[in-house]
Amino acid sequence: MAAVAAAGVLAGTLLTGCGDGGDGAGTHDGGKEPEQHKVQGAAAVRGAYDRTAGAGTARMTLKVTTAAEGRSVTVRGKGAIDLAEGDSVMTVTAEGQRIEQRVVDRALYQKLPGEGGGQQSGDKPWVKIDLKRAAAQGGTGGQGIGDPAQTVAYARGITEKDVTETGEEEVGGVLTTRYRVKVDVADLPRGETLREQVGPTLPMDVWLDEQGRIRRQQIDMTVKASESGGSASPRQVKVRTLTEYSDFGAEVEAEPPAAGEVTDVTDKVLKGRSAA
Repeated sequence: MAAVAAAGVLAGTLLTGCGDGGDGAGTHDGGKEPEQHKVQGAAAVRGAYDRTAGAGTARMTLKVTTAAEGRSVTVRGKGAIDLAEGDSVMTVTAEGQRIEQRVVDRALYQKLPGEGGGQQSGDKPWVKIDLKRAAAQGGTGGQGIGDPAQTVAYARGITEKDVTETGEEEVGGVLTTRYRVKVDVADLPRGETLREQVGPTLPMDVWLDEQGRIRRQQIDMTVKASESGGSASPRQVKVRTLTEYSDFGAEVEAEPPAAGEVTDVTDKVLKGRSAA
């Protein structure tokens, strides 16, 4: 369930706070490329988040693969997202379990499967995690890196030396340009702490369509996770997050569950993080 909760944070907060839509508002699939979007390199990547948010909404798929000590776990998600606000609806699948998920006003709701869900949430079908509180207390365990809402900060600080154009590829039948980006971790919030956990740079790839919007984003990181008991040799956890967008302008209806069906587990999650 920890992996599923992490996937929920990843999926639900991706482009929250990206901006006011900038010069990318109002373009949809198949639209003619506006002249001002014909930019390349670092400028294209820096502006991609505003242009993607300016599209309003999109369908989204998510794949998060975590590997450590010879074991790999993959979490998949499929749904739709409000790119400017971060609200989303999604079905998440992890290790054979399917979970209904919603993100509304920076709160993550998950409907856990079967009888086990009721046992975990006091017989209420939904659990809630307050993402605003989680972000505010995200200074431990590398959680700042784990939140793709931070990718906005990653992109805005890059320069030409950080970006390599690797060619054209099709993503979901759409021709895109792929850029490989090396983000200087020291420039990120809590950079010194993150540098100790993930190293000096964070590899990120983005695939941009003719309108300059993100069609695919991949973030790879190796996190040093200290063993309980203070082991001198921290284990390494490899995490790959792959997100794809399509059908810009798709309808998104994200409403919170009825209050009487929800158990707030934010305190439990934050306590567990602090103890990790």
